[in-house]
Amino acid sequence: MPLITLPDGSQRQFEQPVMVAQVAASISTGLAKVAIAGKINDRLVDTTTVIETDVSLTIITDRDPEGLEIIRHSCAHLLAQAVKRLFPTAQVTIGPVIADGFYYDFAYEKHFTPEDLEKIQATMEELVAKDFTVTRSVMPREEAITFFRAQGEEYKAQIIESIPSPEPISLYQQGEFIDLCRGPHVPSTGKLQAFKLMKLAGAYWRGDSNNEMLQRIYGTAWAKSKDLQLYLHRLEEAEKRDHRKLGKQLDLFHVQEEAPGMIFWHNKGWTVYLQIQNYIRHLLRQHGYQEVHTPQLVDRSLWEKSGHWDKFGKEMFSTHSENRDYAIKPMNCPCHIQIFNQGLKSYRDLPLRLAEFGSCHRNEPSGTLHGLLRIRNFVQDDAHIFCTEEQIQSEVSNFIDLLLKVYADFGFHEVLIKLSTRPDQRIGSDEVWDKAEQALELALNHKELDWQLQPGEGAFYGPKIEFSLQDCLGRIWQCGTIQVDFSMPGRLGAEYVAADGSKQVPVMLHRAILGSLERFIGILIEEYAGAFPVWLAPVQAVVLNITDQHAPYARQIEAHLSKAGFRVNCDLRNEKIGLKIREHTLQKVPYLLVVGKRESETQQVAVRLRNGEDQGAMSLDAFTDQLRADVADYYII
Repeated sequence: MPLITLPDGSQRQFEQPVMVAQVAASISTGLAKVAIAGKINDRLVDTTTVIETDVSLTIITDRDPEGLEIIRHSCAHLLAQAVKRLFPTAQVTIGPVIADGFYYDFAYEKHFTPEDLEKIQATMEELVAKDFTVTRSVMPREEAITFFRAQGEEYKAQIIESIPSPEPISLYQQGEFIDLCRGPHVPSTGKLQAFKLMKLAGAYWRGDSNNEMLQRIYGTAWAKSKDLQLYLHRLEEAEKRDHRKLGKQLDLFHVQEEAPGMIFWHNKGWTVYLQIQNYIRHLLRQHGYQEVHTPQLVDRSLWEKSGHWDKFGKEMFSTHSENRDYAIKPMNCPCHIQIFNQGLKSYRDLPLRLAEFGSCHRNEPSGTLHGLLRIRNFVQDDAHIFCTEEQIQSEVSNFIDLLLKVYADFGFHEVLIKLSTRPDQRIGSDEVWDKAEQALELALNHKELDWQLQPGEGAFYGPKIEFSLQDCLGRIWQCGTIQVDFSMPGRLGAEYVAADGSKQVPVMLHRAILGSLERFIGILIEEYAGAFPVWLAPVQAVVLNITDQHAPYARQIEAHLSKAGFRVNCDLRNEKIGLKIREHTLQKVPYLLVVGKRESETQQVAVRLRNGEDQGAMSLDAFTDQLRADVADYYII
């Protein structure tokens, strides 16, 4: 007689073992219709799972995050069933849930085509219409291996062989299709109503480049059709904002095969880059940072002492000269300790804040490179704060204030904060990690900020707070960080003289606001769709003459505004004014200044905005004041 406790605290007694679906039906017919799974004592199960003992139970529907995960997982199985119907000799391998959807990898002698995707999508929809019941069974290990090998599914047999004993081998069947899976899954294929196959890609078996290449089919799945349509709309908008396309269209930067993962900055893009760098540099000076610059190439021994070589050796570019091994620095922290170590330091010198726009190199896999967002050479707005334990709270607090101001200045007001704690592979004692984690948690709580815990996601030398931005499309970008490090300074010989005359090891706070400048610019391009705010725009205004007679006045305006510190160009081409307005609007120039006979005679400018708004004629001084007001809150070098 199982007694079942529901989330609201109410209880239901049953005379005999009962399935999750039956419990849902006992609550309401409506709940039974929308039930996707159950959660028994925090463990997700199928609706057909039989409850025999007293438990707590939650009925999972498509409104629950777990329900959407199950829908996406079930869609992966639906995809595999459709592929097997259309291409019987294809072997299915793995099909996990990913952000916003799912994928499945297949081994098949022919290459799938976009036309094949259309056929697979149609077949999936047919399988949904048939509303096959999804059932779970358990099979002995050797029997399961034999079963899949008999069907030509060698990859499934390998997966089963890798499953540790005595874990049960569970199978799920829908129609004629049987797949290996832990589950749970939707009760029937009819529950899958909003999905779409998105693209094809290649993938190595088990992610190992030494293994055979498989074909991966990506899909997206949602609880409701309206959610799917909203997602597809966001993708369309993201496509329009793709920083790689806009980078080319706006003449900002390019990449090429001769320097994979490295950026060729054009004049306009480099102008944006320098504006951001100088803005950050100005704030750092105001907040007591000293700017330094350290070598690109450093002896391997330093990276071994710091622990980076053991942790990141495969990701570091290295070279050899005169019987010495060198590494191109992947980060700046060990080099900043070398600066700290020059000369005797006292507690009166702390906190010491060393900042660097440090150029770093990391050997990212070529398949992961993505425009400005994932590259091999990048510059960090990096800094390291050497302080005492007593100074950690105030330094972390001040950093958070600075970071939130910077994000607001760039137009980001939704900031997600996560505290990442000790990973399995780490340096330092548990006692040290306890102090470091507590320090960050106290700082966050003191600021009364909402934050989430990420167990095991800290750096190998210390815990960290991660700051992520949410853009206008709802996408999340991890940018800033601050990390407490009790270990590396001691490993590299950093000491200071305390008030009592003893030598102590400083605490080092690793911190960055933007993270990679290149990546942050990529984020900004997509956030603004290339239409940077006036203070960041590579060209803030362009002067357009109507005829050649007005060219001298146009040059006069350009000279006046340039002298005032603004970035202004003239377009004196013998083209129709409508054409010139259109071209510079597409170039996202904030202000278009049109001058003709009337403007020349009255010493005015006709002002148009890139959004098409006509602000009419105004004096040059009035426009200069307007432009100055646009950038008044930002540092202009």
